[in-house]
Amino acid sequence: MSTSSVPRPEPAAPFGPLSRLRLPRPDGAGSPQDFLPAFALFAGLRLAGILAVILANALRGRPLVGNLAHSWDSRWYLHIATHGYGHLIWITPGGAVQTDWAFFPLYPALIRALTLPLPLTPGQSALLIAWTAACVAAYGVYLVGRHLYGRGVATALVALWAAVPHAVELTIAYTESLFAALAAWALYCVLRGRWVWAGTLAALAGLSRPSGFAVAVAVSLAAGHEALRQRGRAPARLWAGALVAPLGWLGYVLWVGSRTGDILGGYFTVQSAWDSRFDFGAGSVRFLKALLLHGGGVVYPAALLIVTAGLLLFALLCLERAPLALVVFSGVLVLLVIGGSGSFSSKPRFLLPAFPLLIPMARALARTWWLRRSPAVVVYGALALVSLLSGAYVMAVAHSPL
Repeated sequence: MSTSSVPRPEPAAPFGPLSRLRLPRPDGAGSPQDFLPAFALFAGLRLAGILAVILANALRGRPLVGNLAHSWDSRWYLHIATHGYGHLIWITPGGAVQTDWAFFPLYPALIRALTLPLPLTPGQSALLIAWTAACVAAYGVYLVGRHLYGRGVATALVALWAAVPHAVELTIAYTESLFAALAAWALYCVLRGRWVWAGTLAALAGLSRPSGFAVAVAVSLAAGHEALRQRGRAPARLWAGALVAPLGWLGYVLWVGSRTGDILGGYFTVQSAWDSRFDFGAGSVRFLKALLLHGGGVVYPAALLIVTAGLLLFALLCLERAPLALVVFSGVLVLLVIGGSGSFSSKPRFLLPAFPLLIPMARALARTWWLRRSPAVVVYGALALVSLLSGAYVMAVAHSPL
């Protein structure tokens, strides 16, 4: 693993006529126009996903777009944006008191900031922010892919990210789009050696959701690795980025602690009421046992399949010798998914921002496209269809937590 920003060419096949075939070499960031094909794939597929949800709602006799902005956690974010913190609690059947302090502040703050000057409802503002952030995230994903492997792999990476089964959550009023945008651009800044920007974006990512510290860990470790590589001659901006990176997440955790009267443990007590804690995989083992004994419909086996695929893709990412920041970021998210408690149906959503996991698939897809386009089209078409059907199902039919 290396944080070096020096691009590596795609290796050619070792024998036969393929030895003369090479994928395009990385050639820097390129122009924004180079992103247009990838953006067309991304926007087209996600727009189709929204239309699939609308159609499914119509067939079910439900409001056509209401669940895009008012599903599960979305309602908490909208309430915080409208009324602030400390005004909404929920007592579970088991007696746990769930409060709005479990939800990080950046997304509701942006909703409120957009609602005040514009004639938009909080739900409309939330969707506008999520959709805009998804497009910004796609561009960041593209730049990371292009910087490392060239335009073909970058386009394939964006296309695959748009077609994962749980990608519908990029187009609803959730924080995944915002978090993914901040994470992708922070990681790109690390690859380009722009440490202050990387740290600032990591701090903002830490204000967007509980797993936001994954970006801070990735930025700080990459900075430390670079400092060791430079043998003490690292510039001040590198250390500044590393120090700023965790401030967003840490600041909110301490603020919640101060509100609860337990500055160090208060936030984790709040999260425990939501059954959100790191239990070293005990919850995942219980889920797997229950699934094998009693079954779980469609959503839960699909979630298990996605999480298993995430583990395999992480192993492949490590074998790719991807840059340290990408490996650490993805690894922390995978670790949180495997070792954290909570509803297993939500775990694919937690993996959604971990776009580096798709790099091995993107390289394979780009290589297949250059060799023979028909198989690549068939594979991608099948993935896109599964993504559209999955999104429509979890939004309009299933009752499992997102």
